[in-house]
Amino acid sequence: MKYIPAVTRVLLGLVFFVFGLNFFLHFIPQPQNIPPAAASFAGALFASGYFFVMLKVIEISSGLLLLANRFVPLVLTILAPIIVNIFAFHLFLEPAGLPLAIFIIVLEIANAWFYRDAFRSVVAFRTTPAAPASTTHGAREHAHA
Repeated sequence: MKYIPAVTRVLLGLVFFVFGLNFFLHFIPQPQNIPPAAASFAGALFASGYFFVMLKVIEISSGLLLLANRFVPLVLTILAPIIVNIFAFHLFLEPAGLPLAIFIIVLEIANAWFYRDAFRSVVAFRTTPAAPASTTHGAREHAHA
């Protein structure tokens, strides 16, 4: 049981690192018979000239950070809207990829649960901003050092 958080984090990291890298290196064959609506949608994003490059750089860097166990709550937050779009794309436009999309959602939710303490303040109904740090206190400590 104690290894499950690490396993889910590594699996999610691998998914995003591998599929992100595949965009640039083309080592996974492209599926055949893509539905026209899915091809049209992906083609429009690709035609923008920047979107897929930006997305895949985010996916690669997020995957690496998950694999390295660094900034995990931040990475999970960044990946959440990407994962929702992956799921929606496969649910509505390209159902053949739906099992993988569901697997990614399960990994994301599991990791969010394992790191739930990091999200407590984010999902608080009401919260107050932190008090500004005193600049004079820091200067006094520096003078005595």
